[in-house]
Amino acid sequence: MRIRTVVLMLLSVVTVLAQAPLSVEPGWREPIMKPGEGFAIKTIDGGVHTYGEAKKEAPMGGLAKLVWMQLEGTEWASMGVQFKCTGKAGPFTCSNPKGHGKVDLAKALKQDCDLMFLYLITGSQVQWKAVYGEPAGRARMEQVFAPFLGRRLPPGEVLPPLTADWVGSGELLRTSPEAFLRWLMEPEQSGVVNFGKRYLASHWVEFKNLMGKEDWWFKTVTAAMPGDPMATSAWVVGGLGESLVVLHLPRGRGDQEGMARIREILGLKG
Repeated sequence: MRIRTVVLMLLSVVTVLAQAPLSVEPGWREPIMKPGEGFAIKTIDGGVHTYGEAKKEAPMGGLAKLVWMQLEGTEWASMGVQFKCTGKAGPFTCSNPKGHGKVDLAKALKQDCDLMFLYLITGSQVQWKAVYGEPAGRARMEQVFAPFLGRRLPPGEVLPPLTADWVGSGELLRTSPEAFLRWLMEPEQSGVVNFGKRYLASHWVEFKNLMGKEDWWFKTVTAAMPGDPMATSAWVVGGLGESLVVLHLPRGRGDQEGMARIREILGLKG
């Protein structure tokens, strides 16, 4: 009888825990996803939860800039570079064809300025060649971007051509909500999360943590749809403390839809 009673008590505890809301924000409940959406979340207890099409790959768009922050962000931040984005430079057109005006690294990350990042990457590649040679520079670049390249990058010893794919255009770099979340969770990416907290907190909407200790940070970007460069999907990456979230919205969605949807999913108040 005692064993049976203990078993029943354990089952009761497990049931209660399974029904309890995840520890993200007070009042948050597990979301009901809409068609084509994928959502992944790491809660403050370290758990990973996925919903909808969270395992489905798609072009990562401007999320590529967060990967560059892992590779060169500390160096770039120390340089204090200022850049004037006019919307077009040589063969490249920025994510905002009208230009972002004068930007620093923080503003370029917030506003997804392709031209600023291409400028910084060009400078880094010149330095790589001078300091430790082109093959080593390519190996370093491949190592960091490997989770998002698959087999799409042709082999070689020299640095790949610097195209707009490397800052979020095209289909070279791909990921899924779950894969990008797990990448962010790796200890090597702690610097990326810290840049998010430093540069992106409360950028789009003043989302305040109800506990009053930290603000949510978010980066919202668009990405080209496979086979139709005129169509876009949307990504949102963000976090609060130890919590991290990644959301992907399907064809036809953009930055504003992404922020509205993540706000709805997390139950955040502006």
